[in-house]
Amino acid sequence: MKTFAKPFLFVVIISVFVLSCRRDRKEQLGNTITIDNSTAENLFSDLFKVADNVSSTESGIRDNEIGCIDTIIVDTTSVPRTVLIDFGNDDCVASDGRMRKGQIKLSYTGRYRDEGTVITITPQNYTVNGYQLNGTKVITNNGLNGNGDPSFTIVVDGSITAPGNAWTAEWNSNRLRTWIEGSNTLTIWDDVYEITGSGSGVNRNGVLYNILITSPLRAEIGCRWLVSGTMTLTPDDYDARVIDFGGGECNNGFSVTVNGETTQYGSAD
Repeated sequence: MKTFAKPFLFVVIISVFVLSCRRDRKEQLGNTITIDNSTAENLFSDLFKVADNVSSTESGIRDNEIGCIDTIIVDTTSVPRTVLIDFGNDDCVASDGRMRKGQIKLSYTGRYRDEGTVITITPQNYTVNGYQLNGTKVITNNGLNGNGDPSFTIVVDGSITAPGNAWTAEWNSNRLRTWIEGSNTLTIWDDVYEITGSGSGVNRNGVLYNILITSPLRAEIGCRWLVSGTMTLTPDDYDARVIDFGGGECNNGFSVTVNGETTQYGSAD
């Protein structure tokens, strides 16, 4: 018995160590699903904010409040009409603290506020803080809902590539965005949207996951991040995770709950 006790104990220790490493590895891979989704969510939301910042109004193009835009070219003869927002070829830190370069192309069939208008946003060699965006974001004006608020269907078919081409993640969504505050004022900074819907993605490791918004997300034009709401990510071969964007504060913090265990990410900085 004594002869086999130590080898047996050694095998047990090694087995426990290997299983622990596998769990840690799987947890790390699972975390990248949350991080990649959150990054894509934020960057494609920012794409809309930039487009809205310079969108046509009755008096024409809005002032370049965001900064760093070299030129804005409006083509009113093409069908559909187009706007090209050019940040130039060099990184520039805008008024919102984000570093941008490249171009964003908008095509639109009518005014943003007109029912039935379809706006397509296409990034072209466009990066934010080193992340490159690819794909399209299509916005369709559905008119006023039962509460008298403008609502829009938002469809994204895109991807993000990390700085230095470190990795690429796919991101798709089909959502309803309701303009719940600020639709009756000229400034964009009091605009608030409520977002519902679903989507899917493939993270940097090739893991497919589905997205369902379980409590409406709140997006404020004056804030770089979502300020409240919850969604559930359900990845293939991983446990579902609930992401909570907080109680209304403007910060980059959010929590992730997996199997009853909650982890906080980001901060109010």
